[in-house]
Amino acid sequence: MRIFLSLSFLLFLVSCSSNENSHNYLRWVGDSAFKEQLDSTNFQLCNGDKNASQYFHFQEGMQYVGEKISLINHFFDQYKSVNVDQSGWIRIRFVVNCKGETGRFRVICSDQEYTPQVFDPKITDQLLTLTKSLKGWVIQRHDQTPKDYYQYLIFKIDNGKLIEIMP
Repeated sequence: MRIFLSLSFLLFLVSCSSNENSHNYLRWVGDSAFKEQLDSTNFQLCNGDKNASQYFHFQEGMQYVGEKISLINHFFDQYKSVNVDQSGWIRIRFVVNCKGETGRFRVICSDQEYTPQVFDPKITDQLLTLTKSLKGWVIQRHDQTPKDYYQYLIFKIDNGKLIEIMP
């Protein structure tokens, strides 16, 4: 029994120390680490990668000048429907830094049953461009200190037409 316990303890120590990549895990699911091939080096987080707040930490609702109605007007006024037989959801997630600037955009698409789907680039590129052009993100503060935070928009598409914007 003593040998079994010793071997079990040794195996535990080896397995814990052999996990070299454990420091590569992101803090939260959905955190967006800098990727040279996707992200601009001009966009900088003010408080480092590990300090950006998640959208679910807010209780104030949409943090945009003019609130959600401004966003809705921005997209519905400028989005041009695409004549394709594609419907589903497009989520664009990004970071707003302590200066109100945006970066680290990530796009995830799914069909109406939430199965991953690739949309026509005329749809996704257009929504991404319109999202990047938004310039009214409210600066968030913690104890009067400006902070970085994650934000997302979800677009409901029906046969290439923009139907709804969430949250």
